[in-house]
Amino acid sequence: MFEFKIKSKSANSKARTGSFKTPHGVIHTPVFMPVGTVGAVKTMTPDNLNEVGTQIILGNTYHLYLRPGDKEIKKAGGLHQFNNWKKPILTDSGGYQVFSLGEGKNKSQISNLKSQKNHNNQIFKPEMKSAKISEEGVTFYSHLDGSRHFISPEKSIEIQENLGADIIMAFDHVAPSFAKATDGKPAGTISYEAVDDAMKRTHRWLKRCIKAKKRDDQALFPICQGGQFKDLREISANFIKELDQPGNAIGGVSVGESKEKIYQVTDWCTDILPENKPRYLMGIGYPEDIARVIALGVDMFDCVLPTRLARHGVVWVKSNSKNSIKLHGLDYGYEQIDIKKRKNINLKPLDGNCDCYTCKNKFSKFYLAHLIKENEPLGIHLTTIHNLRFTHKLVEDIREKIELKKY
Repeated sequence: MFEFKIKSKSANSKARTGSFKTPHGVIHTPVFMPVGTVGAVKTMTPDNLNEVGTQIILGNTYHLYLRPGDKEIKKAGGLHQFNNWKKPILTDSGGYQVFSLGEGKNKSQISNLKSQKNHNNQIFKPEMKSAKISEEGVTFYSHLDGSRHFISPEKSIEIQENLGADIIMAFDHVAPSFAKATDGKPAGTISYEAVDDAMKRTHRWLKRCIKAKKRDDQALFPICQGGQFKDLREISANFIKELDQPGNAIGGVSVGESKEKIYQVTDWCTDILPENKPRYLMGIGYPEDIARVIALGVDMFDCVLPTRLARHGVVWVKSNSKNSIKLHGLDYGYEQIDIKKRKNINLKPLDGNCDCYTCKNKFSKFYLAHLIKENEPLGIHLTTIHNLRFTHKLVEDIREKIELKKY
């Protein structure tokens, strides 16, 4: 059911084009996957997504489990029926959010918790508590209301099977790149021992995920961990390679390290991960990063950046000016522009050469900046259309370059 075919290879790098067959359609790689955290890519209808070139979207297991609930989504016919997206869907395992949202000291998370009343009818706000890791799984507290929850590898698979995505992720222990200051000890790079421990737990949990998986119409992707340590990355990549799953992922990058370190870690992993399986680098979205990691042999990547920046009036446009950021293997670069700034406000469209709905219909920067400043949803919708189309077009251009042996 899940078949990956390599169509063409670059003569100059590890880049390749291919196709990955899933129950809801064929994905042509390399591919960027927009993030639909709670079941929707913000402000975008399925038709909008199709029009900008989206092939596959992501759903977030942690958030959908908490609300509306994976069992409720199963009753609604699964995520495809629930959100009316007929093409492939990938769900993450929830591991990253369990750890990142369970740290206990994030003021913005605490402020989101609903106030409650105690036995004396006094109003109080629940405190965010730290996630607790055991060999069995992770106990964590909801960022919504502070309620206590537990997810194990088996529970993560159960949730994702209820959601019904085409591609599901193994539950992993995500070690941060940097240790926080505690008990008077300064912050610093996380120790080799801590990363090694998290990697080994990830491997043990992976075996449990594979054993727990029941549905044959879902592809389980293991996740390579090991932080910034080459020997650990090699151990992890070789471990998941031997398990022969339909595809493989690289996790634990883009969590605070430099871009060059991200590229280096990616290179280590793609040297080992099997060539005949799609490789998914998690959490990569800046255009220059996309261009580089494709050259390193990555086939799939996702990020909230295009949609998150759009909500704040920040857009990406093609450019070869002295201020542009170069893109590996392409004859153009790009600029990141905040359209709300006075110097950028004019009556021109975002990009006169862009084929997205926003640019073709010549919505001006002046108008878009006005909408964003007024918190008008149409402004967010129009900038989101543009940023997603820019990202998809970037990947399409790279696919074409690879097939022409020019990348």
